[in-house]
Amino acid sequence: MFPALETELKQETLPDPYEDFMHHHLQYYGYFKAQKSSLPSSATHQRVWRSSPRYMLNGSFGERDDFISDSLEKEMFLWPNCLTSTGHAQIDAVNKDSLMLSSPLLRSRQLLYDELDTVNPRLREPRELFSCFSNKGPLQAPRWPIECEVIKENIHHIEWVPLQPEYFYQPTGNERVPEIVGEEQGTVVYQLDSVPTEGSFFTSSRIGGKQGVIKELAATLQGPEDNTLLFESRFESGNLQKAVRVGIYEYELTLRTDLYTDKHTQWFYFRVQNTRKDVTYRFTIVNLLKPKSLYAVGMKPLMYSQLDATIYNIGWRREGHEIKYYKNNMDDGPQPLYCLTWTIQFPHDQDTCFFAHFYPYTYTDLQCYLLSVANNPIQSQFCKLRALCRSLAGNTVYLLTITNPSRTPQEAAAKKAVVLSARVHPGESNSSWIMNGFLDFILSDSPDAQLLRDIFVFKVIPMLNPDGVIVGNYRCSLAGRDLNRHYKTVLKDSFPCIWYTKNMIKRLLEEREVLLYCDFHGHSRKNNIFLYGCHSNNRKHWLHERVFPLMLSKNAPDKFSFDSCNFKVQKCKEGTGRVVMWRMGIINSYTMESTFGGSTLGSKRDTHFTIEDLKSLGYHVCDTILDFCDPDQTKYTQCLQELKELLQQEIHKKLNNFGQDMDLEGNWSDIPLSDIESSTSGSDSSLSDGPPIRLLSIADELHQKMVLKNPKKKRLQTRKQRNEQYQKNYLMRELKLTENAPGRARFASTLQKQPTFLKSPENSSPSIRRSEKPRLNETQLSGREKGTSLDAPLTSPKTKEITQSKKPGFTASCSPKRSTNSSLGPAPDAKPNWPRTRYPASRKDHAAMAGCPSLHVYTYP
Repeated sequence: MFPALETELKQETLPDPYEDFMHHHLQYYGYFKAQKSSLPSSATHQRVWRSSPRYMLNGSFGERDDFISDSLEKEMFLWPNCLTSTGHAQIDAVNKDSLMLSSPLLRSRQLLYDELDTVNPRLREPRELFSCFSNKGPLQAPRWPIECEVIKENIHHIEWVPLQPEYFYQPTGNERVPEIVGEEQGTVVYQLDSVPTEGSFFTSSRIGGKQGVIKELAATLQGPEDNTLLFESRFESGNLQKAVRVGIYEYELTLRTDLYTDKHTQWFYFRVQNTRKDVTYRFTIVNLLKPKSLYAVGMKPLMYSQLDATIYNIGWRREGHEIKYYKNNMDDGPQPLYCLTWTIQFPHDQDTCFFAHFYPYTYTDLQCYLLSVANNPIQSQFCKLRALCRSLAGNTVYLLTITNPSRTPQEAAAKKAVVLSARVHPGESNSSWIMNGFLDFILSDSPDAQLLRDIFVFKVIPMLNPDGVIVGNYRCSLAGRDLNRHYKTVLKDSFPCIWYTKNMIKRLLEEREVLLYCDFHGHSRKNNIFLYGCHSNNRKHWLHERVFPLMLSKNAPDKFSFDSCNFKVQKCKEGTGRVVMWRMGIINSYTMESTFGGSTLGSKRDTHFTIEDLKSLGYHVCDTILDFCDPDQTKYTQCLQELKELLQQEIHKKLNNFGQDMDLEGNWSDIPLSDIESSTSGSDSSLSDGPPIRLLSIADELHQKMVLKNPKKKRLQTRKQRNEQYQKNYLMRELKLTENAPGRARFASTLQKQPTFLKSPENSSPSIRRSEKPRLNETQLSGREKGTSLDAPLTSPKTKEITQSKKPGFTASCSPKRSTNSSLGPAPDAKPNWPRTRYPASRKDHAAMAGCPSLHVYTYP
C-alpha cells in the first residue's frame, strides 16, 4: 500500500536505486524536465495502460486544469511513447513552452484526482459493458487539441424543412468576378492565431481547448453606427480562418485547412453579427482547392437566422445570388486556388446569422440523440450502446448493436449482420443525416423495422471521426491523414477509430455472415445519391454486387441515380473501407455518396436536398434490404436480367466507339468488366499520404514483424508447376459445383448461398430452391404480402395476421426530443418505377427455426 504522497514528500529518505534509474531513464527519453530533487517516490510512477482499448494513447503528463470542474475529465494526452529519438526531438521543439511537459508526475487515465488536483490518486470505477450514458450526469464534453481556442457559448440550431422546394441557382452569365484585394489593401476584422502551424502534429487535448483567457478576435465597433460585421468560428465544427473587409459591405474569407495539414479547404461554418437589413453584402471565399464544384452548377450556400428561428421557427435555408465559382488568378502558390463568391441580404437588423457548406451535425448533436435512445425504455431493449474506442483526442467512438432479443442460441446464430458507418470524413455532414434517418426508422415500432431486427444484427458506427467533426476539418483526423485511406493500417495508436472498426468486423465475420457493409459519405462534385461498389472477378457472380444499388434506385427514383454508380476497384482506393471489407469477404461492400447539392431526377429535379430528403433515404436503405432478401427471388432475378441487358448495351456502345463489331449474344461475357467500367477518378476523394512522417519507422517495424509472423507461401517457379496447380484448383471448383445444386440460390438471401449466374429468369428452378437447406425459416424472412404496393407494411412480429394498411409519408421530427413514429415510411411522391409485390407468408414461432451453432453471446451478439 502506497503512503500518502504529501507526507512522503516532506520526509528525508535515502536514495532509492530504482528511483535513480527511472530518473535517468525518463530524462534520457525527454519525458522528465524537473530536477532530481523534485522527483517523488515510485508511488507516483503509475502504470501506462498500453493494452487497454479504452486508453489508446499511452501515459502522458498533465497540469492542473482551472477551467474544468469535473475531475473525471482532467486528462491530457500525448503521442505514443514508442516514438524514435527524432520524434522526441520534434516534440521537445514544438512543446518547449508547453505546460504538458513541465510536470514531474507521469499521469494515467486510469487514476482520478480530487477537485484541487492534489496527489491523492484513486482508481476510476470500471465502466459498464454496453451503456455509455447516464441520465444522472451530463454528456461528455468534446475534447479539443490544446492549441484551439473555443468560445463558451452553446450553438444550437432547430431542424426545419422548407415549405417549398429550394431550386438551384440559375446563372445569368453576368455574375461579377470580384478581384482579390487581400489584407494589404483591406482591413482584417477576424483572424485565428491559435491554429497549429504547418509541420506540427497533435500532442494532447483537453475539454475547452486552449487554456487561458479567450481572446476577442472580432473587430471592435466604434459605435452604434459602425456596420462592420463581427465574425466567429471558434465553436464545434466551425471553420473560418480569416475575414478581410475590402468594401463597405464586402468581405474576403479564408478557410482554415484541416489541422496539421496544408490542404482540404472545402467545409465552412461561421457566424456573423451586427447585420443590416435591406443591404446587399458580398462574401468571397478565396482559398478553395477543388477545380470543380457544385456551386458552379447551381448549388447555393446555407444561411441560418437566429431571429427567424426564434420568431418564425425557420431554420437553415438556401440563400444567395450572383453565385460564381472561379479560379483565383492572384495566387502564386504551389497549387492553384479557387474562389466562391455570392451576395446576400440579411432579413433583420442586429441579427445573428450563420453560414455553412451543408446542414451541420456536430458531435454534441450525436450524443444528444444517443442519450435519448439510451433513456428510452423501449429502444434501449434492442439497441445497446458501447464505446468502440477512444479517438486520438479522447472522444468516444460509439458502436450501436441493434437487434431484437433472441429466444434461443440457434435463433441468435442464424442472424446475419449488416454493418453501417458514417462521418469518416468530418466535413460530409450529409452522411450523418442519412444515418440519423436510418436510426429513426430501425429503432421505431414499424412492422418493417421489427422484422429487420428479428432477422438481422445491425452494427452501426454513427461517427467514425469525432475529432475532425469537433474541430471543423473537412477530410482528416488529428493525425493529419484521410482515415478512409488507412483501413489496412497497423498503427493502432495513430488511427484507433479505423483499427478498432476493422477488427470489430473481423470478429463479426468469425461469428456470422455479413450481408452488407455500407459507409456513408458526401460528394461535392456530383448531384444525386449513388454507390461505389466492387466488381467480382468470378464471372458467375459478375452482376450480383450491382443488384442492391439497382433495387435502391427503384425504391428512391427521385433521389438515387444508378447511372452514377461505379464498381471499379482502383489501386489508389485499396485502403478504403469499401475495398478492404470486400477483400475480407463481404460481397456487398459499398460507399454511399450523397451530394451536397440536390437531385436531377424525377419530381425533385433541380432542387436542393433537405434534411427530410436525406433522412428518408435511411428508410429506403431498410426497405431495399428487405427486398434484397425476399425469399421469393422474382425481383432479384428481374434485376439480374435488367443488369445483363444494360451491360450488353454498354459493351455494344464501347465497341462502336472503337469501330469493332462482334456477336454479343455469344461472347459478351468474355470481356472484362474492368475494361467497360469507367474510372472513379471523378470521385470526391484524395490519395493516401501514407502514415505520418514521424511514424514511418514504426510502421515499417510493425510491418516487418507481421511479415515474419505470417510468411507468404513460396511461389511456384516453373510454368509446369503453375499449370498443374491451376488444373488442380479448376477440378476442385468443378467438383464442388457438381456436388452442389447448379441452380443454387443467390448469396444475398438469408435463406441461401451464392448463386450461379442466370442468363434468364426461366433458368431458376423452384424445385432446386426448395431443396436448399435454409439457415432461417423462410416464412420469417418473407413477411411481405403478395399483391400490395411499396407502402404496405410487413406483418407485425407480434401477430400472425396479414395487414393491408398503408404507410403514411415519411416525416422528419423537428422536436429536440426524439419520438418513435410507428408510421415511418417514404415520402408520398417517392414511388418506385418497378412493380412492387409482396409474397404471402405467416410469421411462425421462433422455436421452429433451423438449428445452427450457438454463440458465446446469445441475446446481443
